[in-house]
Amino acid sequence: MGRAHEVRKASMAKTAAMKAKVYSKFGKEIYLQAKSGGPDPDANLALRRLIDKAKKAQVPTDVIKRAIDKVKSGANENYESLTYEGFGPGNSTVIVECLTDNINRTLSQVRPAFAKSKSKLGASGSVSYLYNTFSIVAFKGVDEEATLEALILADVEPNDIETVEDGVVEVTGEPQDLYKIKTAIEEAYPTAEFIIDEITTEPQDYTTLEGEEMELFERLMSLLNACDDVDTIYHNVSNYEES
Repeated sequence: MGRAHEVRKASMAKTAAMKAKVYSKFGKEIYLQAKSGGPDPDANLALRRLIDKAKKAQVPTDVIKRAIDKVKSGANENYESLTYEGFGPGNSTVIVECLTDNINRTLSQVRPAFAKSKSKLGASGSVSYLYNTFSIVAFKGVDEEATLEALILADVEPNDIETVEDGVVEVTGEPQDLYKIKTAIEEAYPTAEFIIDEITTEPQDYTTLEGEEMELFERLMSLLNACDDVDTIYHNVSNYEES
């Protein structure tokens, strides 16, 4: 078996760790949504949409059920959303979103990740002003003209409507309009196939890294992704490919 076996074993372990992180993320989010809006998906539209999103990400049913059952049993877990902003190697910038029940633990994980990659944490607002946050909904089965008509009838004003590859129409809008956009399309065209419906953050400008700077940035991403409390990472490095 030798080297090939070890490579496969390491790859399988990494895949398992990534899945566990995704499951943990959705478990926390479903718990919080069920706690705030009620554990019945039929009565809690936001919970139902989150469950649908989890299923698309192939989160096992028992993970979803356990999160909801925690609320039904009266468990009282408190999670807090934290956002860290920082400066990576070269001209790179990073925004790290976390969901945690222990702020000190999270900081003790995130801070060393920056220090070990010759990067530094910044103050709140030091990086985020360089990024735009917006909702994005992408789907098949409806063209641009029909999409615009559906949004007008629903009194929803998009930022942009664009046809991208393979006939997929992409609608962007204000963060608070995510479900307004999706609902308008769903009600007008029930057969539309949704590919993306989320709120995302993108840099206004990108940078590229090479050599040692890229190695340090890859180390930063690896260390941050290894943190259990880290939920989502945004950055401005255009030539970084997550392995």
